[in-house]
Amino acid sequence: MQFLTHNHGCPGWGGEMARRIRAYDWSLTELGPIEQWSASLRSAVQVLLASPLPMVMLWGRQGFMIYNDAYAEFAGGRHPYLLGCAVELGWPEVADFNRHVLDVCLAGDTLSYRSKELVLLRDGKPEDVWMDLYYSPVPDDDQTPAGVLAIVVETTERVLSERARQEAERRYRAVNERIQLALSAGPLLGSFVWDIPNDALSGDERFARTFNYPADCSLDALPIGIARQSIHPDDLEEVNQRVELTLRTGIPYSSEYRIRRPDGDYLWVQASGRCEFDALGQPLRFPGVLIDINERKTAEASLLKFTRNLEQRVADEVRARLTAEEQLRQAQKLESIGGLTGGVAHDFNNLLQVIASNLHLLARHEPDNRNVQRRVGAAIEAVERGAKLSSQLLAFARRQPLSPAVYNPGRIFDGMAELLQRALGETIQIEVALPDEPWCIHVDRNQLENALLNLAINARDAMSGEGIIRMIGENVVLDEASCAGKDIPAGDYVRLSVIDHGAGMPPDILNQVFEPFFTTKTDGQGTGLGLSMVFGFVKQSGGHIEISSLLGEGTRAQMYFPRSLQPEARDEALLEPLQPGGQETILVVEDNAEVRSASVELLEQSGYRTLTAANGDEAMKLLLDGVAVDLIFTDVVMPGLIKSSDLAAWAKVQTPPVPVLFTSGHTRDIISRNHLLSPDTHLLSKPYGPDALKQMVRSVLSG
Repeated sequence: MQFLTHNHGCPGWGGEMARRIRAYDWSLTELGPIEQWSASLRSAVQVLLASPLPMVMLWGRQGFMIYNDAYAEFAGGRHPYLLGCAVELGWPEVADFNRHVLDVCLAGDTLSYRSKELVLLRDGKPEDVWMDLYYSPVPDDDQTPAGVLAIVVETTERVLSERARQEAERRYRAVNERIQLALSAGPLLGSFVWDIPNDALSGDERFARTFNYPADCSLDALPIGIARQSIHPDDLEEVNQRVELTLRTGIPYSSEYRIRRPDGDYLWVQASGRCEFDALGQPLRFPGVLIDINERKTAEASLLKFTRNLEQRVADEVRARLTAEEQLRQAQKLESIGGLTGGVAHDFNNLLQVIASNLHLLARHEPDNRNVQRRVGAAIEAVERGAKLSSQLLAFARRQPLSPAVYNPGRIFDGMAELLQRALGETIQIEVALPDEPWCIHVDRNQLENALLNLAINARDAMSGEGIIRMIGENVVLDEASCAGKDIPAGDYVRLSVIDHGAGMPPDILNQVFEPFFTTKTDGQGTGLGLSMVFGFVKQSGGHIEISSLLGEGTRAQMYFPRSLQPEARDEALLEPLQPGGQETILVVEDNAEVRSASVELLEQSGYRTLTAANGDEAMKLLLDGVAVDLIFTDVVMPGLIKSSDLAAWAKVQTPPVPVLFTSGHTRDIISRNHLLSPDTHLLSKPYGPDALKQMVRSVLSG
């Protein structure tokens, strides 16, 4: 069960489900004892436990279930019975469906369903539920599918809400149709008869008043021109076309149009009629009526306006939701990549440490051999480049140890002005704008300066080395709407922006800029880790970063850091030169034999006496047996029951306290909180050289 807690470089399993998995007797299933699980199964379970989404592993032909905390909440009363249970027994009401899933995915295929309708038993009663389901095969160590990884997101509430909305719209349309029918049978505005051969119009008094005929006009001889002049100019052409259609085909006449009132307003009317023909088929008479539909038209206009507003609101909500979902997917993708890169960087640092230590030792053994010195020097430079690459990976994965303090952004910009100008060149002009009283932020100053430098270099390259780069600091207050999709709470923030007017980026490039090793530069011009490092640092500092860009117009990178109300940190005084030393006894605790051997040789060459332990258990036994040491030099992540933090806790309560120096590829939060080191914690990051080791050991011993 060792890999459940340490796993050498992979994040530890946390949460209730991790504890339950460790406690479960897996030997009762075909998975066998947990100590014998394959590396593939362990990795898949690690990913599953780290996911915020409900995820379940179905392992083997029977689909034995292993799931995370989110899935436990989804399972309701079936948890924890489902753990280690065959899926067909755990969910008998959908056994056929799950059997199909196992058959398909164990054959190497994937399945996905959007809003899949299923009937599940909840509280003993069948209930219709809808879910988004994603199934992927998980290969065993021999690369043959051995399990199925499922993501289960219940969408019942969304489906029922959509159905309710559709039902409300259907009822709305039905009511609207009834309203229109009722309004269409409104009050009669008069009747008329058109004598077609004589082109003479007659009508009743209501018809004459509607069309504003003079009081002295004979109702039997109403001038047609007056009626036409009263019709709204925009409606007249359609009225004439409908009349022509009725005269030509004999179909009933019906037209809706506006008539100008004496006060200048317009009244909506509906004219209906028919054409009578003589024995030769020639148009003879055209009788008809006018109906007042003004209220109906007013109601329709109001309904149309309401509908358009509703559609706009729905469209805005959908757009905002899609944006938030896309940001969430992007964040989850980067989080998953970060977990992988953090583990890789940790193992990489251990390898680099072995290489670096042996190179330095080789150089000391052959001080007069120029060829050896030259080749070792070249190799050490390569190790340093690898260490820088690993450091950038850890920054993206949010595994780098930070030493934050409270700073005024003005001090940071003032302190790096000369560095920026040297790095960017004389053809770049830098403009800095800050508020009169910028808020303070709690950050690691060195990492923030690196982030600003990275963004500035990208801006310079986007402008081909010439132009103006603007760096702007602003005090901003973000509400909940502004924080949607940013994974930060509403509140006070300091926004630091780096703006250029360079080539800009298209959307497809913009969506990938934070992914590690993604770069648009030519080979040898960049690793693609600059923005990844900035992303990891900002997120690890509790902030948010976003980049907007338009082709041909430039790019704006904005970092948001929470405001700090603590007093500003003072600049540290220059340290006194270290006093010489090297006769003390140092306990070296390291599980990697090659790293341990190299570290011991480096320390002994500096004059120190050394004791060794392969893990915390051995180290604690030596200490409890009364072995006296002046310093404990321990790796952070090791196997065994005793953790490095336990050794440090023991050392702190001794009289006098025994100083502790940690070393690691990354801290994994064993000696830190969110990788933020406390002031009394000393860490020497791997890989390190003999000078760095000697200086840090001397510093801790002298402290």
